[in-house]
Amino acid sequence: MAEKKKNLDSYIPFQLPSAEKYRIGIVVSEWNDHITDSLLKGARETLLQQGIKEENIVVKHVPGSFELPTGAAHLIRQTPIDGVICIGCIIQGETRHFEFIAQATADGIMRLNLQQPVPVIFSVLTCDTMQQAEDRAGGKMGNKGVEGAISCLKMIAFDQQS
Repeated sequence: MAEKKKNLDSYIPFQLPSAEKYRIGIVVSEWNDHITDSLLKGARETLLQQGIKEENIVVKHVPGSFELPTGAAHLIRQTPIDGVICIGCIIQGETRHFEFIAQATADGIMRLNLQQPVPVIFSVLTCDTMQQAEDRAGGKMGNKGVEGAISCLKMIAFDQQS
């Protein structure tokens, strides 16, 4: 089990690169929207705290996590952005559907990272229960949307240093 003290959501803002000139895309799954809305809120608030202007945060919704890679690819092609955060929530059910969707989503986002000129961040919860998802969407395990935003900013900075 992860420990809260190891989560990125307890970051120190001045340790992150200045983000005021960045333009960030966020692709959000509508499935389990009470979870993904909370993750989006955490990501958006973190980006704003780091100096990104509201108009430089582009949010697009897709039906489910499986569609996140396609949504991110469209956003990269159609919008000048520095990075994309993919937000979703996949919860284990009674069939193997969970495994297929989680693997396809992870593979799709990883492929985008290798093929696209901007970082694409995997901010998708893959939980056994709704309680685990709630714990990671602003509950006792922090907010993984915050972590997605931090990862995105760090990877943009990393890319610009290269």
